[in-house]
Amino acid sequence: MEEKKVVKLKKEEFAIREFVINFLGKGKVSKVRIEYSPIGEKIIISTHKPGLVVGRGGERIEELTNILKSNFNLENPHIEIEEIKIPELNAQLMADEIALSIERFGPLKFKVIAYKTLQKIIDAGARGAEIRLSGKLPSSRAKSWRFSYGYLKKIGDSAKVVDKAMSIAQTKPGTVGVKVSILPPDVELKDNITIDENLISKIKENVKFINEDKNEGVKKIKKKKNDK
Repeated sequence: MEEKKVVKLKKEEFAIREFVINFLGKGKVSKVRIEYSPIGEKIIISTHKPGLVVGRGGERIEELTNILKSNFNLENPHIEIEEIKIPELNAQLMADEIALSIERFGPLKFKVIAYKTLQKIIDAGARGAEIRLSGKLPSSRAKSWRFSYGYLKKIGDSAKVVDKAMSIAQTKPGTVGVKVSILPPDVELKDNITIDENLISKIKENVKFINEDKNEGVKKIKKKKNDK
């Protein structure tokens, strides 16, 4: 019985997330989190355009709150806005941006769209990024294309710090899948190697002194042999 309740709860949460994203528009919302408290439900919306999400005088938030109460039987939903400072480092926003651009300009310009987005991500300071496009892009047969730059972890515990997201673009030839992976600049990697320049300079000085002592010793030995 408990498992059925958990599954039902997760289905309801998924439906709420999908509705909120579709209501506010693809490309505006990165993530929707739901937290429960004694006074009601807290819905946290992560976006880089808080003004468009809130609306004039908070009218869109009020409308969304009323719909959530009536359609999803939420007792006291409280919506909070979490602003994303650097949208270029958010995988979901970049994936949605690529999907919207492909729908707008057509699948023939997918390379230009992918390279421009990749350049934006790298210019924002990401250590590495990867964009994968799958579907009927320039040809009649489905194909997968990969665009990458920099350092990106794919396996192990370090791969958990990589921000991954996917989106879908609906075009005339068919559906195009978009996957974006970004390694942020501020993450700490376990296998990261830092070089201490001061230590290297000290080692070089010590090696230099050792070589000089060896050369002086060789000269003294040669001089003794010549004197004999």
